[in-house]
Amino acid sequence: MKKNKHKKSRKFKWLLSLALVFISIIALIYPTSYYVEMPGTTEPLGKMVQVAGKKDEHKGDFFLTTVQIARANLATMIYSHFNSFTTIYSEQQMTGGLNNKQFNLVNQYYMQTAQNTAIYQAFKQANKPYTISYKGVYVLQISKNSTFKNKLQLADTITAVDGQNFKSSAEMIDYVSKQKVGDTVTIEYTRIDGSKHKSTGKYIKIANGKTGIGISLVDHTEVVTDPKVEINAGAIGGPSAGMMFTLEIYSQLTGKDLRSGREIAGTGTIEEDGTIGQIGGVDKKVATASKEGAEVFLVPDSGTKKNSTNNYLEAKAAAQKLNTKMKIIPVKTIQDALDYLEK
Repeated sequence: MKKNKHKKSRKFKWLLSLALVFISIIALIYPTSYYVEMPGTTEPLGKMVQVAGKKDEHKGDFFLTTVQIARANLATMIYSHFNSFTTIYSEQQMTGGLNNKQFNLVNQYYMQTAQNTAIYQAFKQANKPYTISYKGVYVLQISKNSTFKNKLQLADTITAVDGQNFKSSAEMIDYVSKQKVGDTVTIEYTRIDGSKHKSTGKYIKIANGKTGIGISLVDHTEVVTDPKVEINAGAIGGPSAGMMFTLEIYSQLTGKDLRSGREIAGTGTIEEDGTIGQIGGVDKKVATASKEGAEVFLVPDSGTKKNSTNNYLEAKAAAQKLNTKMKIIPVKTIQDALDYLEK
């Protein structure tokens, strides 16, 4: 009888141990409400960018750099405490309150805008002709009282209001502001995937007291060029590859050898006036570029002397931690980047 009890006791302890292991595994892999950001990939731009009729045969490559973002679990949260190139963010910090679909749409918008501005800057720097075509207005935010809140999506492009087309967002806003609150309005819009839609709602009174449809907006323009430029970045989103897209397009367009055989990575937005803007996760991008063997890393320099507001200082600190031989080059404008590469 005692022997049987002993067996039952051992079996109970074994099952308890198994249950604890199972619970521990679930706790480690079950996603939390937090996000983890870590070094992503270093991608060659020669495979993404194609200027029609041009071929870049110079040695070396330009690379964009990415960060990897995923839902954090207990295991990654523990790992982040032992890896200085991994950061945990709250859901609010990472997405700004957007759901996954909205967050992805906004990042697609930023990527599309970065590519368009890169084409504009490359042709401008190369003194090549281009024209700017107005496509409508991007929807960047939809108010809670908008009658289109369940119809429009972020990054949609409104192309017509009440059957009327406009040459600028100012024209559209002027027309809408003269309409009567409560009247019916029909808008036509294009999704970021190219599909076209039409919806009907009501004019509302917006925050400034005027008539509107309840969206925040920005002009959707497209740079039209000859030769044509095609960029295929796959699933990569966000604005931070703007500078590197510009350099790759400019290199193909002019035929100049900017790399001199070097592997050149970098990050930074490209603005309409040619300035290079700050980005997030620069330390992770330095880490992935160094790992992939880049010799030069171009990075935005805000001119401030605080790491928290200057990507260049952040990148230098990251390079010191990694003990990398990769050169960290500060740039404030696209002209700075071209000057460095050409000299």
